[in-house]
Amino acid sequence: MDTSHYWSNLVSVLTVIGSLGLFIFGMKIMSEGIQKAAGKKLRQILGAMTRNRFFGVFTGFFITGLIQSSSATTVMTVSFVNAGLLTLVESAGVMMGANIGTTVTGWIVSYLGFKFKVSAIAIPLMAFALPMIFMRRAVVRSWGEFLMGFAILFLGLAALKDSVPDLKESPEVLRFLSAYADPSLLSRLMFVGVGALLTIIVQSSSAAMTLTFVMTANGWIPFEVAASMILGENIGTTITAELASMVGNVHAKRSARIHSLFNIIGVAWMVVLIPHALKLITWFSVDVMGNASPYAGSTASPEAIPLALSYFHTFFNMANMFLLIGFVGPLVKTAIWSVPSRTDEDEEFHLEHIGSGVVNTPELSVIEASREVARFGKLVSKMNRMVTRLITETDLKARTKLYKKIRKYEEITDRVEVEVANFLTKVSQGELSEGLSIRIRGMLSEINDMERIADIYFQMSMVIRRKEEEQLWFTPEQRQDLLGMFELLEKALHVMCKNLDVEDKMYFDEAFELEQLINKRRDELREAHLKSIETGDYNVRSGLVYSDLFSSCEKVGDHVINVSEAADGFAYRT
Repeated sequence: MDTSHYWSNLVSVLTVIGSLGLFIFGMKIMSEGIQKAAGKKLRQILGAMTRNRFFGVFTGFFITGLIQSSSATTVMTVSFVNAGLLTLVESAGVMMGANIGTTVTGWIVSYLGFKFKVSAIAIPLMAFALPMIFMRRAVVRSWGEFLMGFAILFLGLAALKDSVPDLKESPEVLRFLSAYADPSLLSRLMFVGVGALLTIIVQSSSAAMTLTFVMTANGWIPFEVAASMILGENIGTTITAELASMVGNVHAKRSARIHSLFNIIGVAWMVVLIPHALKLITWFSVDVMGNASPYAGSTASPEAIPLALSYFHTFFNMANMFLLIGFVGPLVKTAIWSVPSRTDEDEEFHLEHIGSGVVNTPELSVIEASREVARFGKLVSKMNRMVTRLITETDLKARTKLYKKIRKYEEITDRVEVEVANFLTKVSQGELSEGLSIRIRGMLSEINDMERIADIYFQMSMVIRRKEEEQLWFTPEQRQDLLGMFELLEKALHVMCKNLDVEDKMYFDEAFELEQLINKRRDELREAHLKSIETGDYNVRSGLVYSDLFSSCEKVGDHVINVSEAADGFAYRT
């Protein structure tokens, strides 16, 4: 065995893999840099989306084309769906647009990477980006990362072009490929599968598409085979999203399923019509754009096939969008049917906004966590209403059910605090702006206070249960006084939830006034309670339970104002 030939082949394979890794790394840095630089504005664009699905398509195209990551666009869309700012129907338009946005990568690579030697300016671009990365201003640093990623991406592309061997001098390999590159439907389906597998392996449809472009330019595969692989890469990227959503919630799974249905249906009709589509693309590339024929082979013009493939990729995604945009409703219904909720509690008592399995930038991660914190506030508000019902409920079966439900909610809030805190801890390990650091500290404080609120409500339910077991009873006046305190808490919790849920407006003055009212009311009840004990107006043991409850209400009020203070502190710093 010729060991030198073996090692030479191994080095060649590793060089291709390393070049591809450099390309993916550059794309990752570029995408994360622009998301950190303009993430808030991108979210505002997405959040302002109307119910017009065509505008949603444009929004998805614009954001994906800008940040060069359909996964990031999907993550943002899912977080808005979970927060109730977008419906699944509205999100479908964004995902269709995201598909078209991924074609921008093909245009950049085919025009700049093959027509011009962009790698020649990549190193000077790094020299320009390097000082920006060390600037004090976070926005400048983020734009520096974007430029650095752009330079690394094209260095990776140049390395990939050089590392993929030219097979024109290997007729046996070309004969093998040509044997399968026949016009039959079975052959097309086989190469669709190859494209899907390639995307799953490299975990990036853009990287898989770029590798396909390089293989065509170096004579590995002909135009019609590459077109089938491009279709397969559209399916491969949906499988990646499906795998990522497996550890997510029901909303993430449904969003991924809509994306999968859209792409699979599109590939199904295009794989049948691909011979006619390629004739149309060839006419457009040669007669309209003035390029060489992609069927002429790489000997005539190495960039002819990549250019034609970028046209085909765009044509396919736009045609699929126009064909299916009128069927968004059925697509959403099919996604909901294929990913049903196990129970009503599947959506109510699990983390909804984080844990989707997709690695986000800190900017997006903090947004997801803030939605989860806002939902945490709604959970403790429900506990207030449950304990209030215990004061007036007379049916034993209903009371028993309430006790169990309060215990369950207390356990849920313990889990939510731990999981959100762990998530925020992971996020804080990355590079953060000052505003994000302040927001994370604020959220950690908020979830700690809300977990304490849940503990107090659970303790109050146990106090009421002991009262019931000892057959102690409140006077009508005591019951009305307690209901008045719980009503004040309900208002305070409502304001707290508004402060957690609204980014651009705070209601701290209202929260402070309610906290003062709660304190004042507690003082009044305590003074009246002591006088009643002195005069012997009611049972001392029931009076102790009564005192414990209104004092606990005041403690809840303290934690509620702490949450609003933490949220208000962040608002004034941004």
